[in-house]
Amino acid sequence: MNLASLINAMPGSVAQGLIYGILALGVYITFKVLDYADLTVDGSLATGGAVMAVAMVAGVNPWLCLVLAALAGMAAGAVTGFLHTTFGIPAVLSGILTQLALYSVNMRIMGKSNVSVGVDQYPLLVSLRYIGRSILWGAVFVAAVIALLYWLFGTEIGSAVRATGTNPNMSRAQGINTGRMKLLGLMISNGLVGLAGALYAQYQGNADVNMGRGAIVIGLASVIIGEVLGEAIFGKYFNFAVRLACVVAGAIIYYAVIAVVLWLGLNTQDLKLISALFVAVALAVPYLRGKRRPRKKPAQTGKEV
Repeated sequence: MNLASLINAMPGSVAQGLIYGILALGVYITFKVLDYADLTVDGSLATGGAVMAVAMVAGVNPWLCLVLAALAGMAAGAVTGFLHTTFGIPAVLSGILTQLALYSVNMRIMGKSNVSVGVDQYPLLVSLRYIGRSILWGAVFVAAVIALLYWLFGTEIGSAVRATGTNPNMSRAQGINTGRMKLLGLMISNGLVGLAGALYAQYQGNADVNMGRGAIVIGLASVIIGEVLGEAIFGKYFNFAVRLACVVAGAIIYYAVIAVVLWLGLNTQDLKLISALFVAVALAVPYLRGKRRPRKKPAQTGKEV
């Protein structure tokens, strides 16, 4: 185990963490804001990558490729929301159905299982070959997304989305169309996932039909890690903007841990198992911390006689 090799691997982990941080922000919207267990992510990430790659090969402007990828992700989220709000299909099943259908859709988009977009042939914004530039662009995209989300969820529509996730019954009583808010939240979430898929396909130099497999696990891990660390560090100053930034930090930490695991010489075939265990621990920590806190004694309402 050479320490220098671990240090050399860390910039790549940061770049990949920033890209997946955008995905994690999308997962945060559904998992925390909407309180919706959306599994569309594994499919919409590949959809974003597929649309970007095909458009890039066709000679479309790279910035427009990213926009098209985000729109494709939003369309995937709209399908999930439509299945749930219109046909009453449970949240988990609606996401699974869309994810399953997207495999065939992605194959149709690419025409094959893999489309290459090499940095030597196409004007990519991020690339595994140029880690420094990838980190810079990743940070720019993350900052722009956080600023946009902070503004959006401060508006009346954004507040309605947050209210829908917090208390749907009260939201309906206040005249909020909770079905539309769920649909909007799913579209925003998967739009970000599609954008992350486009950037990740550029980063690795190809779009693959299986590139989104396990993405929801990484997203959930990032959200939980970010929240646990954020609450510990910022305490009462842990506001919405800080939460979003901590989610991205959670993605970077996740990939840093993966780099350490590989550096320790563990088999790459065990990465999925390690990721699952990592997420399980991250999910269990808040619950166990809550159980350890002493319960407040109920206040006495009268005097003893």
